[in-house]
Amino acid sequence: MPILNKDMTLCISLSGRPSNIGTRFHNYLYDELGLNFIYKAFGTDDIEGAIRGVRALGIRGASVSMPFKEAVIDLVDEMEESASAIESVNTIVNEDGRLVASNTDYEAVAQLIDEHSLDRGIPVVVRGSGGMAKAVVAAFRGAGFENLTVVARNVEAGSALADKYGYAHTATEPDPADVILVNVTPLGMSGADESSLAFSAEQIGAARAAFDVVAFPAETPFITTARAAGKQVVTGAEVIALQAARQFERYTGVAVTADQVARASAFSRAE
Repeated sequence: MPILNKDMTLCISLSGRPSNIGTRFHNYLYDELGLNFIYKAFGTDDIEGAIRGVRALGIRGASVSMPFKEAVIDLVDEMEESASAIESVNTIVNEDGRLVASNTDYEAVAQLIDEHSLDRGIPVVVRGSGGMAKAVVAAFRGAGFENLTVVARNVEAGSALADKYGYAHTATEPDPADVILVNVTPLGMSGADESSLAFSAEQIGAARAAFDVVAFPAETPFITTARAAGKQVVTGAEVIALQAARQFERYTGVAVTADQVARASAFSRAE
């Protein structure tokens, strides 16, 4: 990485719970490609002030995580289709003082649905109703999946999400079936929920595929159980790497290869 200098371009992340994953991913690629950029993660309880700082200081890009993905909508100048379609932002690019918002989570999920050739004729069960769930459900709708059920104990949020995209909602546990199971909750995430199984062993055993958005660890109990049962899997590590790569390209204007993304992802997850 270049020595800090006055011409260095700064990109940041804004989160309620900052991590080193994005910082390591982006800085790894800056170093490999010889770019005069630096990436720094920030936690904040003043998102309006933070976005003013992005504009005032000429910060090139900002990754936006929970709980700010909807709060920043009124603070930017332009919403790309990927963000406006789901009313959720995870990426802001500063174009000479004009803040342009997009959602690379949506783009990553849509790309992974295609790359893994998930069967459009198979029903989908999505557990969760938060900001990331909107990106996931919208991506499945955009990919042409007609049969999807949102499973959420929060009836108001779950129903609103399902209704927005013409899908069903249930607050009860679905029966085991030949479906694509998608976890968009913290179940299985490192920390208090790391031993939790997002779906039961019976549900996983009956399913066609398992799709987890939990990025750390990549091998959640849900994914581990699905692999052991011989199911097709899509991991949260794939999602976070792909969405970060799309952010990187927006910030720098430099396209990266699949090998570069894989190396950066591995580095970002190393202890």
